[in-house]
Amino acid sequence: MIYHFDDYELDGGKVELRCRGVPVAVEPQVFALIHLLVENRDRMVSKDEIIEKIWDGRIVSESAVTSRVKSARKALGDDGKRQAFIKTVHGQGFRFVAEARAASPLVLTPASAAPSDAQNPARTKPSIAVLPFRLVGVAGPHAPIADALPDELISALSRLRWLFVIARGSSFRFRDADPDVAGVGRALNVRYCLSGVVEVAGDRIAVTVELADTRDGAAVWGERYAAKIDDIHNIREEIVSRVVSALEIQITMNEAMAARLKPPEQLDAWSAYHLGVQHLHRFNKKDNGAAQGMFERAVALDPAFARAHAGLSSAHFQNAFLKYTGDLAGDVASARRYAERAVEIDPLDPYVNYVMGRAHWIENDLAGGAGWFDRSVSLSPNFAQGVYVKGFANAVRGRSEEGRRNIDLALQLSPLDPFRYAMLGVHAFILVAEGDYAAAAGWAEDAARAPGAHVLIAAIAAACHELNGDHEKAKAWAANVRERKPDLTQEDYFRAFPFENATTRERFSKALAVHGF
Repeated sequence: MIYHFDDYELDGGKVELRCRGVPVAVEPQVFALIHLLVENRDRMVSKDEIIEKIWDGRIVSESAVTSRVKSARKALGDDGKRQAFIKTVHGQGFRFVAEARAASPLVLTPASAAPSDAQNPARTKPSIAVLPFRLVGVAGPHAPIADALPDELISALSRLRWLFVIARGSSFRFRDADPDVAGVGRALNVRYCLSGVVEVAGDRIAVTVELADTRDGAAVWGERYAAKIDDIHNIREEIVSRVVSALEIQITMNEAMAARLKPPEQLDAWSAYHLGVQHLHRFNKKDNGAAQGMFERAVALDPAFARAHAGLSSAHFQNAFLKYTGDLAGDVASARRYAERAVEIDPLDPYVNYVMGRAHWIENDLAGGAGWFDRSVSLSPNFAQGVYVKGFANAVRGRSEEGRRNIDLALQLSPLDPFRYAMLGVHAFILVAEGDYAAAAGWAEDAARAPGAHVLIAAIAAACHELNGDHEKAKAWAANVRERKPDLTQEDYFRAFPFENATTRERFSKALAVHGF
């Protein structure tokens, strides 16, 4: 979602603040603070909520909050006297007071005019029509690409079990130069429409794609790909992979935004599920609890909803992985139980297979989980999180070369993925195994500073800097770990990251021991 206010744009997808189109340099915590205030601009955000969301609830001084607010105001050209953007509610919190609008506002279609999902249960989940792309310029023998690309996208998207995809025979009837996406939505009873333009100029070709919400015609996401025209058939697969991976995230985010507009009692199973995913990917105890509640509601509304059971498995996995609840054995058992139920319902869903593999992982049976990760990726080669976790399994089992290929592909498929911090961290594991501590420290630093990075990622950064001989940076990250989780031990670290290679495990163990872990 992109928010516009005054001369500024706040781009949540790119994690970027822009003033008149020019990026403004802000620290990650400052950006997160501005985003939190703008997203909740209809109310005051308390200091306690800021600490919970920005610092994951760990103890910080009031001066730390004040410092970030001051930096946020400075980035916006504001100050404590004017308070044109961020207003202080003395003794309580802060509120964003400038007029802001979202780039893709969700306007719900009146029930009388909306397509009836009740008459077609398959459409209660997100649905999409991929239109033939418009060709601009003289493409010569490459002209069929305007139909070939969307045709391949239909085939690839059809492998996403959570998405209902309209067949080519129906969607390719809409060949208007400027398609009426709302009309497409009414005619085909779909929530989303993917359109595109293929532009040819000399020896260059560019492909622009746009995802629109048919309920209000708003653009949800767009991207542009360019190449030499003679290379287009070589990069077709790459374009398809990137588009499919982007839609996996963008549609889920948009569905969650739509669900937030509904009263809780009106949430259907899919809306509850998507809200759960949004909370799950914030990687903190409070949001994980909220995610679990949403997944439980989705299961209650639709007991045969495989992804809701898989979501519950993921919530219990996170509980166990980060020891949120204190009931490690119970959470491990629940992660396995819900994963097994999801597999019973839909054994061909890549996400379902992914969580089954993670259930093995949290049981300290990564070898048993590897087959499920392989199956997840074979079912959907563009499922970035499946590719990442396959890379993780390869990395901790000592298969560095294959693990690096997996992680590089995952980062290419989904550069803004919620698990980006984990992908970067796994790359650091591989470099430690290879003895390249300087590079490992760089990757680990980036991982620990990435949005959503949990306390174990900070522990990776501490260990990698120590291995690289930078004791001061290692000490700083170790202090960060202690501040967030004082009782973290090596046992917790190696339960989460069960290295099979004795040399790699010993390297991390010695580095962590230097800092009292």
